[in-house]
Amino acid sequence: MPESGLTVGKMRGLEATSRPGGVFAILAFDHRQSFVKLMNPQTPERVTYAEVVAAKSAVVSALAPYTSAVLLDPVYGAAQAIASGALPGQTGLLVALEETGYGGEATARLSGLLPGWSVDKAKRMGADAIKFLVYYHPEAGEVAERQEALVAEVIQDCRRADLACFLEPVSYSLDPAHGKDSPEFAAGRPGLIAAIARRLGALGPDVLKLEFPVDARYDPDEANWARACRAISQASPCPWAVLSAGVEYATFTRQVETACRSGASGFIAGRAVWQEGISLPAPERDQWMGAVGARRLVELGEIAERHARPWRDFFPSLAESVREGWYLEYGE
Repeated sequence: MPESGLTVGKMRGLEATSRPGGVFAILAFDHRQSFVKLMNPQTPERVTYAEVVAAKSAVVSALAPYTSAVLLDPVYGAAQAIASGALPGQTGLLVALEETGYGGEATARLSGLLPGWSVDKAKRMGADAIKFLVYYHPEAGEVAERQEALVAEVIQDCRRADLACFLEPVSYSLDPAHGKDSPEFAAGRPGLIAAIARRLGALGPDVLKLEFPVDARYDPDEANWARACRAISQASPCPWAVLSAGVEYATFTRQVETACRSGASGFIAGRAVWQEGISLPAPERDQWMGAVGARRLVELGEIAERHARPWRDFFPSLAESVREGWYLEYGE
């Protein structure tokens, strides 16, 4: 491995999923069951596979030109968007690796890989990077250790495939009396997200896809937001990008600016960009995406371009790390 810590394939993957300046402006669209429910909230069981694929391809076609990359799932989105031409060749592609949901108890969550899917298959179908979502709490004891072992396994698979790994740790509450939406959980959230970045970042992902560390419903003070984001930047040994986690767009724009001013390398935005348009009839949905969704991505991208820390800042000697005869030992 080069002294920089990045292999050539990983370098290429990060370049392919970021803007020329090294900033991530990524559309998250790997949602599965939650997306189906948005399509038909009253009777989601009536939504067909073909309808989901068509909707996903239409949204990707409308929004991909305004992103550095699109994150898609292998069930409805990734290969389908390539085959239909919805995903332009110049737009980066991240593909999700995990199975949706979790096993175990709500206060002791275990993640898993999507059966029949793998890092090697994603590499072969043309993915530039892998995204792996893992439910995680550093104080969950044996459950945390099992999750860390799974993360380490995925990271090793990505190293063997020379494929960039975006790791998405999703926090949860260990206290059944105070869930994730509670003020009690919110009070400890800044320290929790920083601790997650430190512990899982040490395992060697290439990018961390992180929740915003402050719950805006309980703490609207942007000075506190900035302090919490700076703590993440100090804790994380790798670049990090902020995810939207379903917050409304106006809140997310403020979160993106705060995070990027405080050391984040960009954003990976999902429902904050597109959720209101999904349940509309197809012609109205497509019009909404081309107007509202596209405008939101442009605005978020401009914020990131102005304020984000380029991912290359974490690897200052990339050019020197590839030396004469590098190919002789490449992949060994």
